[in-house]
Amino acid sequence: MSVNTKSSDRLTQVVQGDGYDVVIERSSRRKTAALKIDGGLVTLVAPRQLPIERIEQLVADKHRWIIEKLAHAALAKPASSNQFVSGEAYPYLGRNYRLKVLTGDLIAPKLVNGRITVTVPAPKQQPHYIRRLLQSWYKRNADRKIREKVRRYRKLVGVETGVVRIKDFKSRWGSCTPYGDLEFNWVIVMAPNRVVDYVVVHELCHLLHHDHSTQFWKEVERVMPDYKEHREWLKQRGHGLVV
Repeated sequence: MSVNTKSSDRLTQVVQGDGYDVVIERSSRRKTAALKIDGGLVTLVAPRQLPIERIEQLVADKHRWIIEKLAHAALAKPASSNQFVSGEAYPYLGRNYRLKVLTGDLIAPKLVNGRITVTVPAPKQQPHYIRRLLQSWYKRNADRKIREKVRRYRKLVGVETGVVRIKDFKSRWGSCTPYGDLEFNWVIVMAPNRVVDYVVVHELCHLLHHDHSTQFWKEVERVMPDYKEHREWLKQRGHGLVV
């Protein structure tokens, strides 16, 4: 199988396989490369300094596995009703932003003039690329915004925090450990800003009370008197936060 670099920019590269493309995401936090397939999109998360030649070889070595997984993905039900076309609205911190899809070399999404702009080689044939790129955009922004909120609210709660991670959770908005490590579902940044604040405060208060006791909720209310409003928003509308 021949594997060629198709296009690249500072954040993302695309490697062309035999009948499919592989989106390469570089991360300074990765020590090893990992392949994953989501919604028909093949992604390889690689250490920032890993040579492209090594990545190409990894893709070639996993060719059969990739083909099998893509076949299963083709039979799977789509996770979202979005069509990933220009004009669709995507929420971020309570405000809707219209998607603008451009044709060209693959470029990571950017928020420009009130629109989320994404560029892919063939938009009509590659909605799974657009979806994956949007998810990456949300994750990067979630990492930045949630860390800012943790720094602000930990002083109000009066706790010290450990590592802050942004993760994929199926049924949770966040979690914490007795060591002060906090994990948050990246999807939460699609919710209104104050709802995101509530989730951050909720997890920080768990560093004081590791249950949902009366003392825990009193602490949440001390920091955020209107928390019940935001908790109810999540119960009623949180299931609709999906890319």
